[in-house]
Amino acid sequence: MITRSKLVEQLRDYQIRSHHKCPALTVFSHKPHLTSWVDVAVASLLAFLFCVLLVSSYVSLYFRYFWLSFVIICLGVLLPIQLRSSRQTLARKRDRRLLLPLSM
Repeated sequence: MITRSKLVEQLRDYQIRSHHKCPALTVFSHKPHLTSWVDVAVASLLAFLFCVLLVSSYVSLYFRYFWLSFVIICLGVLLPIQLRSSRQTLARKRDRRLLLPLSM
């Protein structure tokens, strides 16, 4: 059932999303929305780390260190997966918080 609070929350989320200055960084953010410069800095740092992992895997493949390259590629794949799961966890917590009655 659609309630007024859910509509207000959806409107607030839409307004926050429409004010993104760098939407490409939301892939590397641990929060669903970039709301402060700290979030942007953390997302930029994680994007830089991902690029470093990508380049180092190419370099290790060039020098034929296949085992090291495999480990680095696994770390590079696990980074966005872990960030996505943390965003989903935060979204579930936010939804659960909205479901609590106001009297509590």
